[in-house]
Amino acid sequence: MIRLSRTQAKIVERILATIPLALGVAVAAFIFMRAIPGDPVDIMMGEAAWTSEEEMAALRGEMGLDEPMHVQLWTYLKQVFKWDLGYSIVRSRPVADIIREALPATIELAVFAMLFALAVGIPIGVASALNPNSFMDRVGTCLSLVGVSLPAFWLGIVGILIFSMILGWLPTSGRIAYGAQPAHVTGLLVLDALITGNLPALGNALKHICLPMITLGLGVAAVVARVTRSSMLDVLSADYVQFARAKGVPERDVTCRHALRNAMIPTVTLVGLQFGSLLGGNMIVETIFGWPGLGRVVVDAIFARDYPVVQASVMVYALTFVLINLVADIIHTVLDPKISL
Repeated sequence: MIRLSRTQAKIVERILATIPLALGVAVAAFIFMRAIPGDPVDIMMGEAAWTSEEEMAALRGEMGLDEPMHVQLWTYLKQVFKWDLGYSIVRSRPVADIIREALPATIELAVFAMLFALAVGIPIGVASALNPNSFMDRVGTCLSLVGVSLPAFWLGIVGILIFSMILGWLPTSGRIAYGAQPAHVTGLLVLDALITGNLPALGNALKHICLPMITLGLGVAAVVARVTRSSMLDVLSADYVQFARAKGVPERDVTCRHALRNAMIPTVTLVGLQFGSLLGGNMIVETIFGWPGLGRVVVDAIFARDYPVVQASVMVYALTFVLINLVADIIHTVLDPKISL
């Protein structure tokens, strides 16, 4: 019999708790999608004069849309229990294949946006905390407020106008130029280009991801900067930091080894929440930049009333969000052993 430690048992418990959560999200998505006026048959047929009510009713019968709501829900839940995400009404393909193809693009964009947010937000927050009420601190605070205030759709359009249309430095849409794709390994183009040593593809992929990454990550960078500044100010005034300075520890070591590690504890929790939000909240950015990710697939599916695609995608978002926050909690316990899961 396998004996688990308390931490391992908590991790298993949290993972098992995602199952009812995913089912609850699936049921909610099922109900709310059908509460929207219109159905896939209405969207596909539109107002075509040649389409009769009998033909539309027959098509609904083929799709199972003429069944009572509870019957449709039970059929859907049976498919979920069999790990069958269904068949796209509009694309006539398995939903699992659609998600599998689109998810790498969304993950790649979210990862780069988070890396950008951390690379910008943490240094600004640390610099502001080390020089409180200085000119640098005021500039950092101002930049943080601007970053939080700018809506992503406006920032994306302005970025395209300046850096693509006027300066011509960056492409307007897509993940990579046609014909420049590296050999498929993971589905993440930048990583695939690195693995295969395809430098032209690497440069092209980085140019395409630059504007979407900044647009999606700027708001997160602003939040990270504010949280890091606040945490650093609290830690720098703590007794153990003052004691380290009194012992003659170099200021660089005091900042990096003593203050920054403890100040990162709230930031780690924030990163977990924000990364889940990046994965689930990038629909606008993907639509603006023509990024072929899951967010754009969901937007198209909502307009087309493609129920199976929307339901499965929402469930994937929920599971991903929960698992990412579980990882953030584990890292939290590593940084601060006094905290338990």
